[in-house]
Amino acid sequence: MTLSRRGMLGLAGAVGTLGAGAGPASATGPGSERVRTGFERLAADGYAALAGLRVGVVTNPTGITADARHLVDVLHADERVDLVAVFGPEHGFRGTAQAGGSEGAGRDPATGLPVYDTYATSGQRLADLFTKAGIDTVVFDIQDVGARFYTYVWTLYDCMRAAALAGKSVVVLDRPNPVGGRRAAGPVLERPYASFVGREPIALAHGMTAAELALLFNGEFLSGTAFPQGPVRLLTVRMAGWRRESFFGATGLPWVPPSPNVPTPDTALAYAGTCLFEGTNLSEGRGTTTPFEVVGAEGVDRRWAEAANGLELPGVWFRETWFTPSFSKHSGKVCGGVRLIVHDRDAFDPVRTGIGLLVTARRVCSGFAWRSDHWIDKLTGSDRVRTMVDAGAGVQEIVDDWSAGLARFAAVREKYLLYP
Repeated sequence: MTLSRRGMLGLAGAVGTLGAGAGPASATGPGSERVRTGFERLAADGYAALAGLRVGVVTNPTGITADARHLVDVLHADERVDLVAVFGPEHGFRGTAQAGGSEGAGRDPATGLPVYDTYATSGQRLADLFTKAGIDTVVFDIQDVGARFYTYVWTLYDCMRAAALAGKSVVVLDRPNPVGGRRAAGPVLERPYASFVGREPIALAHGMTAAELALLFNGEFLSGTAFPQGPVRLLTVRMAGWRRESFFGATGLPWVPPSPNVPTPDTALAYAGTCLFEGTNLSEGRGTTTPFEVVGAEGVDRRWAEAANGLELPGVWFRETWFTPSFSKHSGKVCGGVRLIVHDRDAFDPVRTGIGLLVTARRVCSGFAWRSDHWIDKLTGSDRVRTMVDAGAGVQEIVDDWSAGLARFAAVREKYLLYP
């Protein structure tokens, strides 16, 4: 165990980092060493950070070892760890629930451990749940996809806040950002628009890992007059071998869908942009085999793909497509629309692409409409994207509108990055 960036050691202080500066520095790829996750680093250290502690794990199907065993099964079978509870996020511990749902509480049939539901639970209610479970520390291990409105990062935030309220500690086992971490992109949330798809002011595509976000949450948001309890006692267990330019395919790790509609790393690559269509009456591809890679609705024709290609957005082409969702919006209806073909991942900007698709859909899709609850404002973090699209603004004008806020976030973000 080594001192973290914030100079605190292990769980005794506010913040610690296990494995800082260790491991291979080169990016993974053919013929090179694969990425070792935070869980692997913790196990290699003999679970020393958990010694003498009653442990609760927040995880889902993505919390696996390099040989695809689930960490709950591994920890439960190891006498060095006193694992007493499991906590499930949105979609549930076993991942059976669709968006906006969870599995509820019960017993894990594989281990007999009690499973608690964290979804839609935060603050003192979640702190009381940790106390009821009889745990000393909360271990978080979930694969994120790199977008602010993907709720797992806010489950992490809520667990950190609740752990501080309950006098518990938090251990974050890091995993790769599957779309890389070279830069942040997109608008920064404005606090009046905070919700479970964005609790605090971070960029839409944050370009960070879970451990880096935990450090940022602790340093920027879980302190001061708004949170007099102060930061949570935090240990981040970093990966070895991951670099910021690495996409998931270069990690050598198995992919497990982190939620039912993110089946592949390619889905994750598009998600931060095309998920914006959740705020419209168009389908974002839920209920198809390629969610978030196709977008459309009944009556949409080839003019949308032509208009989108006319923007010459970096790294992506658009092809007219047809699909029939089996559930969600336009279920059972033949939809026309666009399919994203990312031909240069390094150049591709999913948020700019999503804005380009909104701008062109507003212009050429006669039935286009925002959801009546203005959900798009929650997704983008303000009403600016919606009102600018409605006013006929172009892609660059909209991107320029958030550039100052993004620059301020990028400067803050830099303080908490753990990887080259």
